[in-house]
Amino acid sequence: MSAIATLEQGIAALGLDLPADTAERLLAFGHLLIKWNKVYNLTAIRDEGQLLTHHLLDSLSVLPHLSGLTRLVDVGSGGGLPGIVLALCRPGLQVDSVETVQKKASFQNQAKIELKLANFRAHHARIEAWQPAYAPQAPDGIISRAFADLADFVNLTAHLAGPDTRLLAMKGVYPEDEIARLPAGFRLEQAIRLSVPGLDAERHLLIVKRI
Repeated sequence: MSAIATLEQGIAALGLDLPADTAERLLAFGHLLIKWNKVYNLTAIRDEGQLLTHHLLDSLSVLPHLSGLTRLVDVGSGGGLPGIVLALCRPGLQVDSVETVQKKASFQNQAKIELKLANFRAHHARIEAWQPAYAPQAPDGIISRAFADLADFVNLTAHLAGPDTRLLAMKGVYPEDEIARLPAGFRLEQAIRLSVPGLDAERHLLIVKRI
């Protein structure tokens, strides 16, 4: 099966209704990631098949749970995962990616240019010292994928979180110990078991909010 057919099949399995050219644009992003990875070491995954499942479809699996969000901050996304993927799929969603590694932020900005992503911005900064351009308004959501321990993620982004902000942590196996260490003032609102087409591994989305 071709890469585009595999991706389209995965999108259908996730029940996503996306603009007609989205699969092609997602694949173009994947090819950019593979190309730049040779020099910038953006991801340990270099195989196109694994890129589709472990990166693109894994990022897409959270999309059904982002309804109502208009401003999303992606923390430590490395090569732009899930931020660029989500921005490609939801043109009405403003995504700000905050990345501490300069070369990774540079790649994200190049991808923004090549993919013509008007709703995406990459920032080279430490998340604990960063503020969005729309401050003092709070983002609707703050997302991380394999970024840090849940408590660290919450502590590092707490200054950005308003009363209605959802902190969205993408995790593998359900992390009971991490949830038990959530800092005071925050609680786990929901834990969602994700199913990623072609990926035989546990995946969870943890949604945390202020109390």
